[in-house]
Amino acid sequence: MSDTFSFGEFVDRQKNGAYGRHEGARYAYAADLAMLRGFSRIRPVELAAATVVRMNKEFLRGTLLGQTVKVTERQFPSLYKLVERCARTLQVPVPQVYVANSPVMNAFTFGTEDDSFIVLHSALVDSFSEKELLFVIGHETGHIQNKHVVYNTALILLQRMAELFIGPLVLPAVVALNAWYRRAEITCDRAGLLCSQDLDSASRSFIKLAVGSKRLSDEVDMSEFLAQHDEAQSSVGRYMEAFQSHPYLPKRIKALQVFADSELYRGAIGQSGGLDIDEVDQRTSAIISMDGKEGSST
Repeated sequence: MSDTFSFGEFVDRQKNGAYGRHEGARYAYAADLAMLRGFSRIRPVELAAATVVRMNKEFLRGTLLGQTVKVTERQFPSLYKLVERCARTLQVPVPQVYVANSPVMNAFTFGTEDDSFIVLHSALVDSFSEKELLFVIGHETGHIQNKHVVYNTALILLQRMAELFIGPLVLPAVVALNAWYRRAEITCDRAGLLCSQDLDSASRSFIKLAVGSKRLSDEVDMSEFLAQHDEAQSSVGRYMEAFQSHPYLPKRIKALQVFADSELYRGAIGQSGGLDIDEVDQRTSAIISMDGKEGSST
């Protein structure tokens, strides 16, 4: 990773409005943008992110190069074409992607703002269709486009540190980063849908992540799966989501369905009409809240 990374410059770009709803990221969820701006004013989060990224970037780079396989035009060319396709859709440079040997369906992005990498687990590549892969690659590319990578990397590393020996010291930063990351995931789900342009395959990708089985995922009834969200809203257990880095999967599907009705998305697939992005954000905020009041305006 780049030795010239400066966390101070990264924060300065935040303060100067780098996270406004600019061309190319008009789809971003407003609550995600607002929390990113706020991080520069939360000293423990800022310092924790700066420290862990600075200390671990070379370690991460060495691990990546030694244990994964780079996706290029000559290595995994079919996968590379999907990465290129997403980059064109989102109007960003083609990101560097690696494939890691893992039986767990997962993908993630880490690094610095100037030197970011996407890692796809082999189980996910084997189990996902082309459109599902487009959704995942688009989602991860969305993290890069929306300047999520530094805080995302910090969250991954802080979670590992909390599990080892210094949990109480990093807990405030982890809680704050988790709250933001749940909103950042909504932004990037939208990026994924813009890349795949297929709501059904995007939704099915969540099902595969939920059950971890391609065969069983084909037997999941989408309406029943979404009904789990309604059932969970009546339980105090819904508040456990506050300790998670990702929104519960039924919520993400419902939020994506709302975005699919937006003027922005409908225009991208050649249709007219739809909700303006502010209305989409209001409905999304009601869906992902933990107060059990879905459908209320925020």
